[in-house]
Amino acid sequence: MTPVPHSLQSQHANPAAVLQYEEPPKKKLWTSNAVFFVGMHILVLPSLLIYPPWRLPLQTHILSFALWNVAMLGITIGYHRLWSHRSFRTGKIVRSGLAFAGTTAFQGSIKWWCLRHRLHHRFTDDIHHDPYAATRGMLFAHVGWIFWKTEYPRMRLIGREDLDQDPVVRFQHKYYIFLALFSGFILPTLLGAMWGDALGGFLYGGVCIRILIWHCTFLVNSLAHWNGLQKYSDEVTARGNTILALLTNGEGNHNFHAFPHDFRADMNLTAWDPSKWYIWLLARTGLAWGLRRARDEDIAWAVRMQKKRDAAKAAGLDPSELSDKEVDEENHPTLSLGSNSVSSNDDVVWNYDVTLKYACAVPGRCLLIIDGFVIDATKFLGEHPGGAMLIRNYSIRATGSPWVAEQLSPKDSATPMGDWHEAGWAYHGGLNNHTRAAGRRLRQLRIARFDGSTGK
Repeated sequence: MTPVPHSLQSQHANPAAVLQYEEPPKKKLWTSNAVFFVGMHILVLPSLLIYPPWRLPLQTHILSFALWNVAMLGITIGYHRLWSHRSFRTGKIVRSGLAFAGTTAFQGSIKWWCLRHRLHHRFTDDIHHDPYAATRGMLFAHVGWIFWKTEYPRMRLIGREDLDQDPVVRFQHKYYIFLALFSGFILPTLLGAMWGDALGGFLYGGVCIRILIWHCTFLVNSLAHWNGLQKYSDEVTARGNTILALLTNGEGNHNFHAFPHDFRADMNLTAWDPSKWYIWLLARTGLAWGLRRARDEDIAWAVRMQKKRDAAKAAGLDPSELSDKEVDEENHPTLSLGSNSVSSNDDVVWNYDVTLKYACAVPGRCLLIIDGFVIDATKFLGEHPGGAMLIRNYSIRATGSPWVAEQLSPKDSATPMGDWHEAGWAYHGGLNNHTRAAGRRLRQLRIARFDGSTGK
């Protein structure tokens, strides 16, 4: 197959053009990863026999427990909520601490981890594009994916500028192996030596804890997609499991897939999610800001919708035949969300000139064309889980706009929107598999029908 041109090797390129070159994911055995992963498990077995845990000093038990929690928080707060989902913002000192904590978990660099996790959220359960798809089996989702070095064709569509521009991420990525070996093996050994138990520090604070951290995290990829509750959405396999939440500082509340940008893994105050409280404390002390939350309205709607779907299943009915309309009209009678419904603005029809004029009337206004509708996404930019720039790449703008170097008019292009990249393809699975809640929000944001013609 023809190689992907250099001009298309970026998430800014037209995804439809990129995927003309898409091949099935290529993979080869990741020998070094496999040897290290298996070797660590082999090492721990004789260690437990030679130096059983009941012979450890109390200080070593405390050290091991502390290192386990530090590493888990580095993953849950740092790798996952801060860098993967950009759920909050913080300064360089806190980022450095979270990066170091996450490094001790031995799960790869921030950049490596986050890019694959973003791909996982874009195409959850897709056997080709989800790096640890639960639909490929529980064993694969848990550890099977670790043994393969896979080239994902859609990885080039995943945004990475924020990671590339973060000096903490760049430094950790460059020196990851050294930092991991020091923090995961050398440091626990040195700490154990302070009370005469260097061996215990290495075996338990180092080796055993790394394996425990691995499997606690991997259970989120496997068990949390197989067993648990789905109170927000059943569109993907992600589930909420309280026992797993206890082992992962809240990540076991995995049905948060419905609202990935929220800094909370569960929106209920009583749900076990210490990670969200640590983030909240950082915000209260001024060390974090910009905490992102899903709208209460969207959460409540998702819960109502899921309850109706569960009731339909219990009654032996097909939940796919349940219309969104009856759920939404409980509180929003003017918005109709069934497959054949229209919003209050759907009788308004705009042509190319009217749409462009409206887009340029206010600096920074963000209009999209999706399925023949004009969408005003300006107020949605801060809500979008994938970030504002992902939407901006599809926005309508005139020549000379700061958002694009060159814009073709309809008469200059074979398609009505020229280089605007009509966003329907991206919305309907090209860049992301969107949820029912996302579809509802989209319909709330549409302001007119679009006919694509020119002239007054």
